[in-house]
Amino acid sequence: MKSFREIEALAGKHHGGSKGIAAKLAEWPIDTNLTRRKDDRFLSEMASAVFSSGFNWKVIQAKWPGFEKAFDAFNPKRVAAYGEEDVDRLLKDTGIVRNGAKIMATIENARFVVATAAQHGSFGKFLAAWPDTDQIGLMDHLKKHGSRLGGATAMYFLRFVGWDAFITSGDVVRALVREGVIEKEPTTKAEWRAVQAAFNEWADESGRPRREISRILALSVG
Repeated sequence: MKSFREIEALAGKHHGGSKGIAAKLAEWPIDTNLTRRKDDRFLSEMASAVFSSGFNWKVIQAKWPGFEKAFDAFNPKRVAAYGEEDVDRLLKDTGIVRNGAKIMATIENARFVVATAAQHGSFGKFLAAWPDTDQIGLMDHLKKHGSRLGGATAMYFLRFVGWDAFITSGDVVRALVREGVIEKEPTTKAEWRAVQAAFNEWADESGRPRREISRILALSVG
C-alpha cells in the first residue's frame, strides 16, 4: 500500500497537481457542523438517499420541492405519526415518486430519527459523537435501526449531511484494489474492516478528512 503522499502525487499527475486537486475538492462543499443541522434536514437527506437509490438522482432532485410539501417538510414527529390515510395520499401524489416501499421506509426512518433524538438530544448530536474512525460501525447501525439505509445509501447520506464519510465508488474501489487493500468491491466484514483500516492509516498520515481521501483516491485512477 502506497503512502498517501504517493497517492496524492498520482492524482496530481492526472488533474493538474495540488491546485487541480484543490479545485476538484472544492466542487462539493459540505457543511460539517452536524449539531447545527435540524432533525428535519437529516430525515430529508435520508429520504433523498433512499429515493435516489436505483433511480436517476436528477429526477429526484427536480421533484424534491414536491417531496418537501408531501412529507410535511420532513418534520420527523409528523411523519413518524403517518397512518394508512397518509400512505394512500402519498401513493396518489404526482409531485413525488410514488414508490410504496420507499414511502414506508421514510416513515420508518422518521421514527428512527425521533427515537435517536430522544436518546441523544438530536440526531446531529448522535452523529457528531460517533468516531470517524468507525464508519463501518455507523453504517451497520444505520442499516440495523433505519430502513433501506445500507451500503451506498448510507455512505451518500452520511457524506451529504456532513459526517466525514468515505464512499466506495467504482473509482475508489479500483484504487483500493490497486493498493492491495481489497481484491474486489467490499462485501464481507473482513473486507470492510480492511477498507476502514486503510482510510484510518491514510488519515493519520495526511491529516486530511476521510471524505477528501476518498475523493483523491478516485482522482488517482485517472
